[in-house]
Amino acid sequence: MSAQETEIRKGSCACGSVSYAAQGKPLFSVYCHCTQCQRSDGATFVSTMHYPPSAFSWTYGAEIEPLVENLGGFVLYRCQSCRSCAATQIADSGNWAIRGMQLERDENGKIINWEGVKPTGHIFYGTRVVDVADDLPKWEGHQGNSTKLA
Repeated sequence: MSAQETEIRKGSCACGSVSYAAQGKPLFSVYCHCTQCQRSDGATFVSTMHYPPSAFSWTYGAEIEPLVENLGGFVLYRCQSCRSCAATQIADSGNWAIRGMQLERDENGKIINWEGVKPTGHIFYGTRVVDVADDLPKWEGHQGNSTKLA
C-alpha cells in the first residue's frame, strides 16, 4: 500500500466537540456549488471530498446528531454544541462527504497535505453564486455526468 492509501485525514466541527478520520485518497474532491451546500453551510461554495463508508469513522463526540430533514438524499451530521455540519452521508451510496475547510491544519494554518485532496473541478456550477476564475473544469451537475460548462 502506498502512503497516500494509508494516510489518515482528521477533521472536526467548528468547536472541536466532534471529530472524524478518513483514510486514504478520496473517491473524488471538488468544489460544490449546489444549493444544498450553499444553504447548509451558508457559503457560496464548499470544498468537499467523498470517501467510501469503510474509510470514514467518528473519532470523538457523542454529540453527533443527524439533521432531521433530508436534503435531497443527504443526511447532515451536526455538532449539538456549535451546530456546524461535521460530515454528510449520501443516502444512495452510503459514502461520506467531508469539507476541506474542516481538515486538520499545520502551525501556519495550512491544511495538512492539501495537495493530496485538493479539488479537481467544480460541480453544480450552473447554480453558482460567484464566478470562479481558475483552470479547473466546471460541470452543470455531477462531474462527468452532466454538461461541461468550462
